[in-house]
Amino acid sequence: MASIRKEFVVSTSPAKVWDAVRDFGAVHRRLAPGFVVDARLDGNARHVTFGNGSTARELLVDIDDVALRLVYSVTDGPFKHDNASVQIVAEGSGSRFIWQRDMLPDELKPAIDAAMDQASAVMKATLESA
Repeated sequence: MASIRKEFVVSTSPAKVWDAVRDFGAVHRRLAPGFVVDARLDGNARHVTFGNGSTARELLVDIDDVALRLVYSVTDGPFKHDNASVQIVAEGSGSRFIWQRDMLPDELKPAIDAAMDQASAVMKATLESA
């Protein structure tokens, strides 16, 4: 199983970062604008459209307001298994953003890793400008 972990520090408080992360249906406005261009809620899932035109259905697995952790899973496309989590941890006067993903098949790792690098840069800039 392929695993990817991205971490970055933002100069924004954990409360503000978490408020944006936990707004599951507004990822295209509050967290990764441009990288994600549209999101539509459908029960406990969101249908997202990425800037490159691809789409995904992401099922919300858990929102933990105490641990500041959100878990979701892509339920369509080329994945045989997908589980991702975002956790926010206080770091100095800012926050550490921790994004982890486990997936099958392993062959998807290079493309997903590159996409997560791009998304991380967008999220960092968005969170620091809010």
